Amino acid sequence: MEITPWEKVKLARMPVRPTSLDYIERIFDNFLELHGDRFFGDDRAIVGGIAFFGDIPVTVIAQQKGRNTKENITRNFSMPHPEGYRKALRLMKQAEKFHRPIINFIDTPGAFCGLGAEERGQGEAIATNLAEMMLIKTPIISVVISEGGSGGALALGVADKVYMLEHSIYAILSPEGFASILYKDSTKAEQAARDMKLTAQDLLNYGVIDGIIPEPQGGAHNDFDRMAQNIRTVIDADLQDLMQQTTQEMLDKRYHKFRKM
Repeated sequence: MEITPWEKVKLARMPVRPTSLDYIERIFDNFLELHGDRFFGDDRAIVGGIAFFGDIPVTVIAQQKGRNTKENITRNFSMPHPEGYRKALRLMKQAEKFHRPIINFIDTPGAFCGLGAEERGQGEAIATNLAEMMLIKTPIISVVISEGGSGGALALGVADKVYMLEHSIYAILSPEGFASILYKDSTKAEQAARDMKLTAQDLLNYGVIDGIIPEPQGGAHNDFDRMAQNIRTVIDADLQDLMQQTTQEMLDKRYHKFRKM
């Protein structure tokens, strides 16, 4: 039975879905988390560090949701502050220096829009990531695992390869926000979800993403291990290809990929 866009939104937001740390545990070995942006502090909405993917050293950066209220408060409901994006960029620059591929997991309703975040340069931090990621001289693979919202998601989404899980969503803002602005009625979120074309299938059709990673029957939450293996298979194939390209060839392809959108 076909799943509607609104049903996919609800599925993507389910708290029982695997989080980034669930995938990191199953896909990578010897993950060592690194902290702080070297400017303000450490943002726990973004997890980042170094690990091994098989025998390849990689940098992993991920937006992390909680499973309950306490965890979500700790992770700020996966809505990063500017220091989170600056931490991510610091780790990407480190990866470039040591020639480590970068694997990003995207899972956020959007960047945090509180007063403190705006005072510390939220917009600038996101814009800097977009510009810098275009020029990072090492392979980047980004995977939307559940909810990819607005610039908060795009700040980790400038990559050589961008994938979405089968029942994930990726959009300029939430359906509720879209409905409030366009229809002046937030209760029309279901209609907004349909009109926004935010599903993986829509975005593949428009050429925004490079592929869809299939989920187990009923959703990723029904089999964490199988879902992780599906992601691992895609990453493995892409890394083999990207690491064979010259740096200039890789950068040229990345540039043209986003310029044509």
